Amino acid sequence: MALPYTHHYDLSFSALNLKKFGSSHLQPICCLRCNSSVSSSPFTEKHSLQRYQRDQWVYNNDNQQRPSLSCDDEAASCSVPADSDSIRLNDITLQLPELRKLLQVLKHKRESCGGEVPKSGLGDVFLVGTGPGDPDLLTLKAVKVIQKADILLYDRLVSNAVLDLVGPDARLLYVGKTAGYHSRTQEEIHELLLSFAEAGATVVRLKGGDPLVFGRGGEEMDFFQQQGIQVKVIPELGIPLTHRGIANSVRFLTGHSRKGGTDPLFVAENAADPDSTLVVYMGLSTLPSLAQKLIHHGLPPDTPATAVERGTTPQQRMVFAELKDLADKIKTAELVSPTLIIIGKVVALSPFWPQSLTEASRLVEV
Repeated sequence: MALPYTHHYDLSFSALNLKKFGSSHLQPICCLRCNSSVSSSPFTEKHSLQRYQRDQWVYNNDNQQRPSLSCDDEAASCSVPADSDSIRLNDITLQLPELRKLLQVLKHKRESCGGEVPKSGLGDVFLVGTGPGDPDLLTLKAVKVIQKADILLYDRLVSNAVLDLVGPDARLLYVGKTAGYHSRTQEEIHELLLSFAEAGATVVRLKGGDPLVFGRGGEEMDFFQQQGIQVKVIPELGIPLTHRGIANSVRFLTGHSRKGGTDPLFVAENAADPDSTLVVYMGLSTLPSLAQKLIHHGLPPDTPATAVERGTTPQQRMVFAELKDLADKIKTAELVSPTLIIIGKVVALSPFWPQSLTEASRLVEV
């Protein structure tokens, strides 16, 4: 998709509070000097040369000052002065004119293209986990989504090798966070994602590792659900295993007993933590016993839970219920192996909670 900029448009991002980014206060973002003694990083460091080269489109406004980079072309890491909020705000100020233009180009493309426009007028939004950094470990679905995106908002721990897969006409925008420096607040990231989705773009949020395990992907998914927009999560079932203020840990359990009995490894006493998420493998036959023991050791009986049969396949089926009722619901639905069981408050964050089996299966297919 070619994105020529031929006009200037006056748009605003409400969450960015443009009044405090007045151009009269604009200063050069910083002068970066590379430290050649620092080894090259596979990731996007906050003020690295790769970052500005990759995102140079967003600094193309001729009326604004661009970042001054005095770095060796082969250097990948820079030593910079201590970060301050003014550096972050100046960087956002430099980017806003081009972001406004891109929004208008995307809107015009949606309105003028011969393709079918979704009834909602919204573009597709994908939340994609990129794993530890090796692009060969990406799922095929993740690669396809990355290659067809119009704009990708990426984190610091998305490796340079993964970013090399992005299509030539797509736009990349760094929204990474590191200790002491957040290039964008979480609220600003939400607003950017929503603005581009409303413009009809195919939007990809790239996150390192698993986006729904300590990655705040659950917050982004929840934000879009509140806007009535369904986010497609890759490679997930749409249930964050951790979530700030809801689940601060996750435990992976086996439902098999040691000697083929009905007592699954005597784990319930230590696993009955209402602030944790339990993921149970091979637990169909022992779930009644496990649920009873979890409740006995203090897990509330109304804890949200789900069972996922043949997850991610065309035959996927899901049952949602409170923990005390899940085993009966599974029996009624006649779920078979392989079925994964997830127990914890995070299950209520699923867009399918508390749908019936039929409704949930239909929504998953859609």
